[in-house]
Amino acid sequence: MAINRRDAIKSFVIMMGGAMVGANAILTGCKPEHQIIGLEFSPDDIAFLDEIGEAIIPTTDTPGAKATKIGEFMVMMVKDTYAAEQQQAFTDGLNFIIKDFKASQGKDFMEATVEERTSYLNGLKAKAENPEGKNAAVVKMLQDLTVLGYFTSEIGATQQLRYYEVPGRYEPCIDYKPGDKAYAI
Repeated sequence: MAINRRDAIKSFVIMMGGAMVGANAILTGCKPEHQIIGLEFSPDDIAFLDEIGEAIIPTTDTPGAKATKIGEFMVMMVKDTYAAEQQQAFTDGLNFIIKDFKASQGKDFMEATVEERTSYLNGLKAKAENPEGKNAAVVKMLQDLTVLGYFTSEIGATQQLRYYEVPGRYEPCIDYKPGDKAYAI
């Protein structure tokens, strides 16, 4: 499931254009009309989401998704911006991952190595591209939320991307050298 930084940045740019679940609420500033009341996530659920996020954007020479408290971000986004059907699909998908991982790997997700988690999530992602992969579609939600949360966090914006405080000096033409970091939005 680990994606390279270039792919993550591309995904981030696409999401900022509005192509993600919950984008309607982000772009319009309105909550969906129908949401699940009392949707609660335990500290264990948040730790589980942190580990999924870390499998998607692992720690390398820069901190990974877990360092940004990605689980808390995912919970906030699901509770505040997802409609009831999306919230239900997300929670059903998480429950599916917990049960399916244990059934296929013989141990809990939280006890597995990063390599085992990544391999499992990559397999689920492949199934998600198949229209029949109903529960596997949660991987796309998790990936979108992880990339969005990571690159809009202080760590992602300042350590992974080039960050300049706004307002700043306007420079209409900036030289680009292959390998340069992208700019934080």
